[in-house]
Amino acid sequence: QAQFVESGGGLVQPGGSLELSCAYSGSSFNMFTMAWYRQTPGNQREGVASISRGGSTNHKDFVRGRFTISKDNAKKMGYLQMNSLNAEDTAVFYCHFPTSLIPWGQGTHVTVSS
Repeated sequence: QAQFVESGGGLVQPGGSLELSCAYSGSSFNMFTMAWYRQTPGNQREGVASISRGGSTNHKDFVRGRFTISKDNAKKMGYLQMNSLNAEDTAVFYCHFPTSLIPWGQGTHVTVSS
Protein backbone atom coordinates (compact mmCIF):
# COMPACT_ATOMS: atom_id res chain seq x y z
CA GLN A 1 0.00 0.00 0.00
CA ALA A 2 1.25 3.46 -0.84
CA GLN A 3 2.34 5.53 2.09
CA PHE A 4 4.16 8.70 3.07
CA VAL A 5 7.06 8.77 5.51
CA GLU A 6 8.08 12.19 6.79
CA SER A 7 11.41 12.89 8.44
CA GLY A 8 13.79 15.67 9.31
CA GLY A 9 11.98 17.30 12.20
CA GLY A 10 13.53 18.11 15.53
CA LEU A 11 14.29 20.81 18.03
CA VAL A 12 15.68 24.03 16.63
CA GLN A 13 16.31 27.47 18.05
CA PRO A 14 14.40 30.51 16.80
CA GLY A 15 15.97 31.74 13.61
CA GLY A 16 17.25 28.32 12.75
CA SER A 17 16.59 26.04 9.78
CA LEU A 18 15.42 22.54 9.08
CA GLU A 19 14.78 20.55 5.94
CA LEU A 20 11.92 18.09 6.03
CA SER A 21 11.80 15.10 3.72
CA CYS A 22 8.88 13.08 2.46
CA ALA A 23 9.33 9.61 1.03
CA TYR A 24 6.47 8.20 -1.04
CA SER A 25 6.29 4.47 -1.60
CA GLY A 26 3.54 4.30 -4.22
CA SER A 27 3.51 4.82 -7.94
CA SER A 28 2.95 7.80 -10.22
CA PHE A 29 4.53 10.28 -7.82
CA ASN A 30 5.17 12.66 -10.71
CA MET A 31 1.46 12.72 -11.60
CA PHE A 32 0.33 14.33 -8.36
CA THR A 33 0.40 17.71 -6.75
CA MET A 34 2.22 17.28 -3.47
CA ALA A 35 1.66 19.40 -0.41
CA TRP A 36 3.01 19.93 3.07
CA TYR A 37 0.65 20.45 5.97
CA ARG A 38 1.06 21.27 9.64
CA GLN A 39 -0.98 20.57 12.71
CA THR A 40 -0.77 21.93 16.22
CA PRO A 41 -2.57 20.50 19.26
CA GLY A 42 -6.25 21.29 19.22
CA ASN A 43 -6.19 22.62 15.68
CA GLN A 44 -7.02 21.20 12.30
CA ARG A 45 -4.36 20.29 9.83
CA GLU A 46 -3.63 23.19 7.49
CA GLY A 47 -1.79 23.52 4.26
CA VAL A 48 1.64 25.13 4.22
CA ALA A 49 2.86 24.79 0.65
CA SER A 50 2.20 22.80 -2.49
CA ILE A 51 4.01 21.89 -5.68
CA SER A 52 2.20 20.88 -8.86
CA ARG A 53 2.98 18.14 -11.35
CA GLY A 54 4.80 20.69 -13.42
CA GLY A 55 6.76 22.11 -10.53
CA SER A 56 4.77 25.27 -9.88
CA THR A 57 4.82 26.13 -6.20
CA ASN A 58 2.47 27.88 -3.86
CA HIS A 59 3.36 28.93 -0.33
CA LYS A 60 0.94 30.21 2.26
CA ASP A 61 1.48 33.78 3.39
CA PHE A 62 2.71 32.79 6.83
CA VAL A 63 5.67 30.87 5.36
CA ARG A 64 6.29 32.69 2.08
CA GLY A 65 9.88 33.86 1.91
CA ARG A 66 10.94 31.50 4.68
CA PHE A 67 9.91 28.03 3.50
CA THR A 68 10.55 26.42 0.12
CA ILE A 69 8.84 23.30 -1.20
CA SER A 70 10.53 21.09 -3.75
CA LYS A 71 10.45 17.53 -5.03
CA ASP A 72 12.51 14.93 -6.83
CA ASN A 73 10.27 12.84 -9.05
CA ALA A 74 12.94 10.25 -9.79
CA LYS A 75 13.42 9.58 -6.09
CA LYS A 76 9.72 10.00 -5.24
CA MET A 77 10.75 12.48 -2.56
CA GLY A 78 9.35 15.79 -1.42
CA TYR A 79 11.15 18.41 0.62
CA LEU A 80 10.36 21.44 2.70
CA GLN A 81 13.25 23.76 3.45
CA MET A 82 12.37 25.86 6.46
CA ASN A 83 14.41 28.94 7.35
CA SER A 84 13.99 31.70 9.92
CA LEU A 85 11.91 29.44 12.09
CA ASN A 86 9.96 30.91 14.97
CA ALA A 87 7.97 29.48 17.85
CA GLU A 88 4.73 29.72 15.86
CA ASP A 89 6.15 27.15 13.42
CA THR A 90 6.13 24.47 16.14
CA ALA A 91 3.88 21.72 14.79
CA VAL A 92 3.71 18.24 13.34
CA PHE A 93 4.34 18.41 9.61
CA TYR A 94 2.86 16.03 7.07
CA CYS A 95 3.13 15.55 3.34
CA HIS A 96 0.28 14.33 1.17
CA PHE A 97 -1.38 14.53 -2.20
CA PRO A 98 -4.38 16.86 -1.87
CA THR A 99 -7.71 15.01 -2.39
CA SER A 100 -5.93 11.64 -2.31
CA LEU A 101 -7.28 8.78 -0.22
CA ILE A 102 -3.81 7.52 0.63
CA PRO A 103 -3.45 7.23 4.41
CA TRP A 104 -1.65 10.04 6.17
CA GLY A 105 1.81 9.34 7.50
CA GLN A 106 2.99 9.76 11.06
CA GLY A 107 4.32 13.22 10.42
CA THR A 108 7.51 14.74 11.73
CA HIS A 109 7.63 16.95 14.78
CA VAL A 110 9.17 20.38 14.59
CA THR A 111 9.79 22.27 17.81
CA VAL A 112 11.15 25.79 17.72
CA SER A 113 12.37 26.84 21.13
CA SER A 114 15.33 28.40 22.83
